[in-house]
Amino acid sequence: KRLRPCLALLSCNLFNNDIRNAIKPAIGVEMFHNFTLLHDDIMDKADIRRNKPTVHKKWNENVAILSGDAMLIKTYELFFELKPNILAKVIEVFNKAALQVCEGQQYDMNFETKIDVTTDEYIKMITLKTAVLLAASLKIGAIIGGATLKDANLLYNYGINLGIAFQLQDDYLDVYGDVKTFGKKIGGDIVSNKKTYLLISAIENAKDENKHKLLNLLYNKHIKSHEKIKEVTDIYNDLNIPQVLKEKLHFYHSQAVNNISQVNAKKGDINVFIKLSNNLLIRKK
Repeated sequence: KRLRPCLALLSCNLFNNDIRNAIKPAIGVEMFHNFTLLHDDIMDKADIRRNKPTVHKKWNENVAILSGDAMLIKTYELFFELKPNILAKVIEVFNKAALQVCEGQQYDMNFETKIDVTTDEYIKMITLKTAVLLAASLKIGAIIGGATLKDANLLYNYGINLGIAFQLQDDYLDVYGDVKTFGKKIGGDIVSNKKTYLLISAIENAKDENKHKLLNLLYNKHIKSHEKIKEVTDIYNDLNIPQVLKEKLHFYHSQAVNNISQVNAKKGDINVFIKLSNNLLIRKK
């Protein structure tokens, strides 16, 4: 999707028509994102990424680890072409986000063996793992463009709320999306027992028989995938979980729109960001 570099460039353009100084840092953010994917795929034992074999699958784990390490180094090389007074501010934002992404990945791994994950813990995890890098991309672009600290922080907060909403929509589409437009099999998160907002909300809201049935489905290694997907989805529907998720998604969407609407920039330029957040609500993939 190249969403992060696009956000960095759009953010820069809010305050400066010349975005050339933001191009290489924007590439750097995308380089870092892809570095995390290489290492995540090893930890998750994932075989496919973007419909192609993952690096560790096509070659081996050592190649994937070293390739990721090299990409991290290249990220900093791309940042270091900034002027020193801008570089210090950008690196501060980036380093904080990079550490938080690692923290978020650790939370996600911990959730694999933790039963009693709460929705609040899940929101914290996706904030760290997904939203902070979107937010940092926006703030970095704003800093390079010459934004005030207030406006840069408003864009950061917009990115946090947008990132959370984006992940919630991903959770929804994995179960309720159209396989032709979603681009991957529907119900993959259910089959793998992945802790998503849907599953965690269902566990929190289910009572007696439904809760017992849901927990049994999670640990039944003999049930066929299509049966598990249907039965878990039926429980979600019985508990009105899709609506619970949509209400949460709309909350973060409205927060994002509120953040971006306060930025001191041309209304037409601000509308690009509002349209982006609106498109999030109707995206099918």
